[in-house]
Amino acid sequence: MPSLTDYATFAAIVEAGSLTAAAQRTERSLQSVSRSLSEIEKDVGVSLIRRTTRQMQTTRAGLKFYARIKTALADLEAAHLEATEEAEEIAGMLKVGSSTLFGPAYIAPALSIFLQRHPKLVADLVLADDFSDMLAEGIDVAVRIGALADSGLMARRVAGLRRVAFAAPSYLEAHGRPHRPQDLKNHACVVRSQDQSPDRWEFREASQPLQIAVSARFSSDNAAACNMAVASGLGIGLAPQWQIKELLASGEVELLLDQFEPEPVPVHIVWPKGHALPTRVRLFIDFLAARLATSLT
Repeated sequence: MPSLTDYATFAAIVEAGSLTAAAQRTERSLQSVSRSLSEIEKDVGVSLIRRTTRQMQTTRAGLKFYARIKTALADLEAAHLEATEEAEEIAGMLKVGSSTLFGPAYIAPALSIFLQRHPKLVADLVLADDFSDMLAEGIDVAVRIGALADSGLMARRVAGLRRVAFAAPSYLEAHGRPHRPQDLKNHACVVRSQDQSPDRWEFREASQPLQIAVSARFSSDNAAACNMAVASGLGIGLAPQWQIKELLASGEVELLLDQFEPEPVPVHIVWPKGHALPTRVRLFIDFLAARLATSLT
C-alpha cells in the first residue's frame, strides 16, 4: 500500500519533470523516488509515467491521478498548517509581491484570510509586472509566473497555468474558426507587446513544441486591454485561462485550439535565500502554497 510520502513523491515527479529533479526537490535518493513511483503504479495497476532513455512523459491516466491527489495533498497540508497556527502566535509586517492582475485575484483574498487568523499581523501587498529586487524592496515573499531565472531566490512550485487561444463569437462568425495553429496566419490576432516574443505564439502538436508567427491587428502592453480587445471581436488572443474565466463564463469569448495547448506556465512562490525565515513568512508560504494548489487546479 503506497504511503503519503509516495503520493507526495509522485506529485513532485510530475511537477519537476523527471525522477532526478524530483529526487533533488524532495531531498531523497533517485532509487527511493523510483521505488515510490513503482509502488503507486503497482497499486493502481496502470502506467502513470512513460519512461524512455531520453525523456519522461506523464500518461493520460497519470495526469488524471495527479490532479486528484494534488488537491488531496493540498488539503492535508492546509489542515497541518491550521493546526500549527493554533500553537504559534505571530505578529509584525508581512510584505508580499505579485503581478497587477494575479495579485488582486488570488493573493489579496489569501492575505485577507491569513490576517484574520493572525490579528497581530499586518501586510503590505506590492503589485508590479516586472521582477523587482526583493531584498532591495524588503519583500518577504512573492509569487512569480513563468520560468524562473537563476536569481539566487528560493522557490516552491505550486501550480501550472493553462495558456489558451480564444476569440469572441462575433469574430468567429465573421472570419471562421481556426482548426490548427497554422491557420492563424489567415487571422487577425491580439498581441501582448510585453511578451518576450509577442509575434510568435507557442503551441504543442503531437507532444512537440510548435511556434507560430502571428500578425497583430491590435497590441498592448496591458493584459487586461488585450483580453477586452479580443472580447470586442478584434481578433484571436492567447492568454492564461485564469485571466479570462469571467469572459468564458459569460459567453463573451470561446476557447480555440484546445488540443494544441502549450505547456502550462509554472507558478512559484519565491523568497530570498541566505537567512532563516521568520515564522510569519514560513507559515504564509505554507498557507499560500496550499491555497494556490487548490484554486489553480
